[in-house]
Parts: sequence; structure tokens; C-alpha cells
Amino acid sequence: MIKKEREEVRKLAQTKSGTGLPSNTAAALTYLLGWVTGIVFLLIEKEDKFVRFHAMQSVVAFGLLTVLSLVPVVGWVLSPFLMVVGFILWLVLIFKAYQGQEFMLPVIGPWAKKQVAKL
Repeated sequence: MIKKEREEVRKLAQTKSGTGLPSNTAAALTYLLGWVTGIVFLLIEKEDKFVRFHAMQSVVAFGLLTVLSLVPVVGWVLSPFLMVVGFILWLVLIFKAYQGQEFMLPVIGPWAKKQVAKL
């Protein structure tokens, strides 16, 4: 099992995305600045479905966290909790994308996958 996963990561690392970066690196970078880098990679990556999926998931997940934190009163109260959740989520998503895994968040992941298929 571990050998198979390593082989998949090697293949992704050798596969270049439209950005010229290895697919796993580009996918991890989609999460770097949250929804901002997600939008950038959605605009510049036209072919690699793996990178586009992670870019869409980044836009939706971190966009929702941003919007929730901006809601008057409720968002302000929840903001410290949302920051911690966002940071942990950010680390996990970068790590999983770099490992070459198409890690799907509940609800957001399947929706992002459908949206990428439509584009």
C-alpha cells in the first residue's frame, strides 16, 4: 500500500501542470494564500484536473471561512475559533495535496469536483 502511494506521488511529481510546476507542488500552492491563490490557479491552470480540483476546493473552503468571520457579531465571536480551524485545515490540505492525494472535505470536496468537471 505504501509502495503504491509513493509511486503515485512520483508520477504526480514528474507530471508537469500548465504552470510548469509538478502537479503535486502546484496543487499544494493552491492553498498557500487561501482563496486568493485558489483563484489564481483556476485562472492559469487549464488542463490539470488534479490542480484545478484543489484550487476550487481552496476557493470554496477558505472563502467560506472568510465570509463567516466577517458576519457581524456572530463572526466576530467565532473568529478566534475559525482562525484555529482555518490554520489546521490549511496545513492538512497543503500536506495532502503535496502527497498527491485528492483529499475531499465533506460537502465542499464533492461540490468542487463537480464544478471542475463543468469548467
